[in-house]
Formats: sequence, C-alpha cells, structure tokens
Amino acid sequence: MLAFRRLIDAIEAEGSAALVTLARVEGSSPRESGARMVVRPSGGFHGTIGGGALEWAALEAAQSALQQGRGPATRRSLALGPELAQCCGGRVEWRIETFDRRDIDQLAPLAAAEARGPAMLKASIGGDGRVERMLEGSRRGEGLIGSETEGKGWAEPLGQSAHTVYLFGAGHVGRALALALAPLPFVVRWIDSRREAFPEYAPANVALIHAPEPSGELASAPDGALIVVMTHSHAIDLEIVADALRSERFGFVGLIGSATKRARFLSQMRAAGLSETLLSKLVCPIGLRGLAGKEPAVIAASTAAQLLMVSERLSAKDLKQQGFDTTTA
Repeated sequence: MLAFRRLIDAIEAEGSAALVTLARVEGSSPRESGARMVVRPSGGFHGTIGGGALEWAALEAAQSALQQGRGPATRRSLALGPELAQCCGGRVEWRIETFDRRDIDQLAPLAAAEARGPAMLKASIGGDGRVERMLEGSRRGEGLIGSETEGKGWAEPLGQSAHTVYLFGAGHVGRALALALAPLPFVVRWIDSRREAFPEYAPANVALIHAPEPSGELASAPDGALIVVMTHSHAIDLEIVADALRSERFGFVGLIGSATKRARFLSQMRAAGLSETLLSKLVCPIGLRGLAGKEPAVIAASTAAQLLMVSERLSAKDLKQQGFDTTTA
C-alpha cells in the first residue's frame, strides 16, 4: 500500500485521515512491525495491521482520534492474548497519527518518493508531539519489513518493498501468472515477441513489453530480478534461460516444463559451455512440489507462491547485509 498517497486521497475527499502503524511487535503477531493502515472519517480504510480484534480496536481508536481533530501522535501497547483474546500470544504497539488539509504540502513529497520505489525516512517526535519525517536519499528501504531504532528517532521504510519479475511469455500460463502476481509485492515486466498475444488490459503492477528479441530485455533487468520463462518457443526459452544463467546476477531463473525438458535444456547448455555450477541454478519445473494440477491457474498459483518464498529469502538476505533489524521506535 502507498500509505502517503492514500492519506492525501482521503484528506482531499473527506477533509482528514488517520495513519495507524504497528510501531513495535514482540513475539507472535498477525502482521510485522511497520504495517500500516489509513483510516477515513467515514469509516473506510486501506491496508491492514492484521485483521481480527486487533484491527477493530485500532479502527475504533483511529476514529476517536479523528473526532478529536488533528493533534499529537498517540501510542498504545496491547498484549494480544490477555487484552484482545487473540491466540497469537505476542504484544504489539501501534502509533496513530491524524492529518488534515494543513498537512498536504508536507505529505506530497513523501507520496512522490513513495511512488518512485523503496526508500528510507528518518522520523522523530517534534515539539508539538507530531511525527516529523525527512527523506534519506542515501539509503534504500528495499527488503525491510520494519525499521531500525536510532536513538530518540527511528528509521521508517517508505514505499512498497517489491521485487522485479521478468515474465517471458504471454500464453495461457503467462496470463494466469500475471493475474496471480497482481495483488502481490512484485513489479512485473511481461515480455513477448508477439504483440497480439497480450490482453488489452493488464494489472497496474504489470508493464507490457513487446520485444522482437526477448532475451535482449535481460540487459536492462536489475540485479536480483526474478526471471520466469514460458514463451511459445523452446528455442526462445533456451536463449533466455542460457543468457540469464550466464549473467550470474539474478535471484531466480525458472523455466516452465517437465523433467524431460529440463534434461534437454541442460544438455544443450552444457554443450554450449555453461558450467555445472551455473546449470544448477535453473529451476525447472517451476512451482511448488506436491501440486499435480496442470491447469494454467493452478500452475500460476503455485509459481506465485514459489516467487513469494524466493522474494522473502532475498529480502532477509538484504536486511542482514544492511545491518537492519525488524524493531521500530
């Protein structure tokens, strides 16, 4: 969710809005620290901090804060079991902030930065009790699920942490996978050499790329991108997969097909000089083991789940390398 864009939309429509953030999570919780929810005076809301009794209590508190008008940020700590009868057993602390039309000029640059991609904000409580935020241009928030404590202030991730998927092939499974990835934290570049193969419309996070030479699109793919190959041609599949493995810079290289197709591709790439180390990185067949269905929607659901698992592993690795933890202030 693009929280600051949602805040502006709500303020422009209804005059005010509240931002609920899980500021700290200890033990088991339905959502991670940093999860946000934008609440409107009319009762509408965007995002989630976990649903259930926790979310209903937060919505009630946000409505109460909106009725009192724009003021200092408030915090509340709750034990999920004793206080809310939820079985998670952990403790969460939320922060509620209220905004009105006076804040749009301050929210606009945050919304613009949020739309450009993951970044970091330096946040602290000002003299009036409200949260003050400053964009930190030298630090990226990709892969973070929370923020790090920094003395009396803290760092917040800005924007959606989304991995890039290069989806090659606009056949039946390609279409199903593009739809399956639509609500998930991915930015998808959907590539095919046949312009007419694409649907008239695509999900908001999917860019349609007509490329007469599909493998050439790999040159502009970011490091760590997830490559999924399912074109109408085995020759094109082979070229893309070989180039992707040879580059040694992608987080996932997956190919639709059977064990027989995998064996043939490995044999051909081995003959072309690819090492066994590189060949071992090929994922084929794609999707989670144990699902035997071959319907496009089943394959797409299985592959989407697999990509989520890969994305989480990559995010955890990025987080560790950057030295962040998942607690907030």
